[in-house]
This record gives sequence, C-alpha cells and structure tokens, in this order.
Amino acid sequence: MIQATVHYGSDRINSFRITGHANSGEYGQDIVCAAVSVLAITTVNGLQRVAKIPIDVENRDQAGGFLEVHLPPKLEATTELKGQAILQSFADGLRDVATNYADFVTYDEVTD
Repeated sequence: MIQATVHYGSDRINSFRITGHANSGEYGQDIVCAAVSVLAITTVNGLQRVAKIPIDVENRDQAGGFLEVHLPPKLEATTELKGQAILQSFADGLRDVATNYADFVTYDEVTD
C-alpha cells in the first residue's frame, strides 16, 4: 500500500512523504502506482524548475518506495505563492487518488 503524508506548518505545506507500493497490478501495469508517481515527479519538477525552489529531496526506490521532500522554511513571497500552488494541486491530486483507490493508497495531512 502507498502511504502519502502531507505536512502543514504555519498555514503552508512544508513537506511531504510517500512510501510503499500500490500493488494494484503487475509491475509496469499498476495504474495506481503510475498515478501517484506522476503526481510526485511532476510536483518535484515544478518546485525545482518552475518555482525555482531549492527543495531537499530524498528518494529511495530500493527501500520499498520512499520519497520525501522538504521546502526551505522561508521563501520570497512570489516564490512561496508558486510553490504552494504546486503543492496544493499535488495534495488535491493525492487526495483524489486515495479516495478512488482506497484499497491501495492512504492519504494523511499532519499539522506540525
């Protein structure tokens, strides 16, 4: 099962973690895993390339599927707005996938 957690602090998303595998289909045919992967990769790319945010990324595929992303605590206002728009879209997408595929994905929001 994929476990996705989005961490909020001071009215902003400041990190997220995704662990596990969906196991909803054969390797290479798992649409739930693909959906979560696309959301996560697009979010990381958007934060780095579009918003130009120097995020801290830890990715360990061989450890059972693990991705953790942390934002810097302080950003310039425009950069913060871009980053939060990208992250909120990501959180909304994860929530939708978890709702529609509850047997394979859990979604939690944690306030730090």
